Amino acid sequence: MLNPDHLPHSILRSLLAASACVLIGMGPARAGSYEDALSSARLGDTSQLVGLLKRGIDPDTVDAQGNTLLILAAREGQLATVEALLKYRASIGTRNQAGDSALMLAVLAGHDKVADALMKAGAPINQDGWTPLHYAAFEGRLALLDKLLSAGAEVNALAPNKSTALMLAARNGHIDVVRRLLKLPEVDLDLVNDAGLTADNWALQNSNSDIADLIRSERRRRGGKNPSITIEIE
Repeated sequence: MLNPDHLPHSILRSLLAASACVLIGMGPARAGSYEDALSSARLGDTSQLVGLLKRGIDPDTVDAQGNTLLILAAREGQLATVEALLKYRASIGTRNQAGDSALMLAVLAGHDKVADALMKAGAPINQDGWTPLHYAAFEGRLALLDKLLSAGAEVNALAPNKSTALMLAARNGHIDVVRRLLKLPEVDLDLVNDAGLTADNWALQNSNSDIADLIRSERRRRGGKNPSITIEIE
């Protein structure tokens, strides 16, 4: 997560460019060009945005929260706009102040085609902190989770709260995602999050006993011993 007191150079560069209001080859820009670019990305006004890009607007322009044009377009599911920005070599791995990348927000919102385009373009799959796989598991997005795994997502990556994709899917009751993850021999069933809970215990805590049973059955199959901890369900 970025410290708002230390904005990346790209943010400062974009703000300076906006205040100067000078576009390459076109002389002075309209005062609202910076805002128009952000709005076009959010709303999917690809033709207007491409026009601004042709006239010199930085494809890595960011808003006050550190969202690039690509992040804004991806978050809103604007496929054509995402594809246009990729053609202009927009930075694909930039993360906003909350630590979210374009791919992460596309996955979170279930914008499958946008996520496909970003992955095809080489968007980072693995990184420190929250990852696209965590978001896919949290929301139960099985198709996207499959694609991320195929692209090399680290199944045991730890989120800031020490949760894995399996823990998040178990906690939220996404049994199909849990089944898919349990098929992976490398998935660790015994990791604990920052609350000291394994995936099956977290499932029980949230009344997902069917998921807890699946995980415990898999642990027994692997020759492991299930915890004897009793979880109180509120």
